This record gives sequence, structure tokens and C-alpha cells, in this order.
Amino acid sequence: MILEARDVGFRYADGAPVLSGVSFGVTPGRSVALVGESAAGKTTLLRLLLGLRRPTSGVVLFQGQPLPTGHRAARPFRRHVQTVFQDPYSSLDPRQKVSRIVAEPLRALGFTDHGSRVAAALDAVGLPADTADRYPHEFSGGQRQRIAIARAIAVEPTVLLADEPVSALDVTTKVRVIDLLAELRATRGLTLVMVSHDLAAVASLCDDTVVLERGRVVEQGPTSEVLGGPRDPYTQRLIASIPRLPR
Repeated sequence: MILEARDVGFRYADGAPVLSGVSFGVTPGRSVALVGESAAGKTTLLRLLLGLRRPTSGVVLFQGQPLPTGHRAARPFRRHVQTVFQDPYSSLDPRQKVSRIVAEPLRALGFTDHGSRVAAALDAVGLPADTADRYPHEFSGGQRQRIAIARAIAVEPTVLLADEPVSALDVTTKVRVIDLLAELRATRGLTLVMVSHDLAAVASLCDDTVVLERGRVVEQGPTSEVLGGPRDPYTQRLIASIPRLPR
């Protein structure tokens, strides 16, 4: 497993548990969805996988080793694991040109060939070269999310963690971004972990699915099985709640 949670629990100070006994693994090159209703613990779990918070109990492993602590020790982990956030409007600094935004992880991790890597990342997400000299407000929501994805892949990570990457987009743009993520997985061998409440996006993009209810894993397995023949009543309710057009 390239990334793994073993019996992970988490609670905020003086609060009820947010996660309890969460265990699952991510195989290199595969895509995994973390799904569930609001307050299921999906985003908290993603933060633990990123090393932004520490589990109260259990352990998160990367390549078989516990996530490192401390800025210097964590740099190799950051080189391999990058993230795409939910909102393309708030995740990009409006005061900076796109070239500087995409180069942010390159500077943080000590890369020196910023120009060529920024250009390659923008090209990989289907944006023209002159994008680098413009500001975020000049772009649509879908283009901004492409810029956010370019920033994440600029260091050529092995794992991409995405927190609701298409939830703020319209339907047509959402499909295009899903297609882009699928293409990047295929061409770059990326491992993807995606938080999503959009089961259609999960079915299109993810090999495996982990279902969370109130901080606990209630079902997990290949997406075709979890969504096509759910065993747990909670998963069945999630699927039944998907809006459908009247016949």
C-alpha cells in the first residue's frame, strides 16, 4: 500500500470523536473515493492523510512508514503527496500571477527549474502558455480548478489528494475536470484519493470506494460493487437519495 490508515481515530479537544477505527489502504496507481454525508468525517480523514493533523489513535502510513513530523522531515512526503482543494475561487491567491501560484510548491520544496515545470504543468492541464502571466480573476471556475491541479502536479507527485474537486463547478465543466483527472492518472501513473459526495463522479473516476458514516467505515471495496450492489443500509440510502428524472 502506498497510503494506509490503520485503526485511525480523531477527536477535537473536549469534543466527540470525529473518526473511530478507520482502516483502509490505497494501492499504487489506483483511485479511491471517500464518500458519505456531511459530518461523516471525510475531510478530517483527508487532512490526516495529508499530515495536516495527527490521529488521536491509530496511525497513517506512507509507503509503509508513519507520516513524518516536523517541517524538514516532512519535505520528502510533500514531494510525493499533493492536494487539490474544493473551491477554485478561494484556493488561488488573487494578488499573484498564475506562474507564481503554480510555482508555490516548487519554491517550498527547493526546486530551481520553476519556469519549465510551470509551463509543463499548465500544458498538462490543457491551458495555454500565456496563462502564466495572468491573474486568477481572469479565468472561469473550471479554468481556475485546472490551475489548482497544475499547481498540485508541478512537482510530479505520486499521490494526489482531492477534496471535492468538482463540487463548485457546473455540470459541463465538472465532466471536463473529471476527464482531466482521469487523463492525468493514465499518463502520469498518479494515485488518487478523492473526497466526494457526488456518486456520479465517483463512479466515473474511482476504482475503489470507502463509505463513511459518522466517522466509521461501514463499507468499502471496488466501486462497481459498492455502488452497484451495496450491502450496508447506509450505503443503500446514499444511493437511493440520488435525484433522478421522472419517467
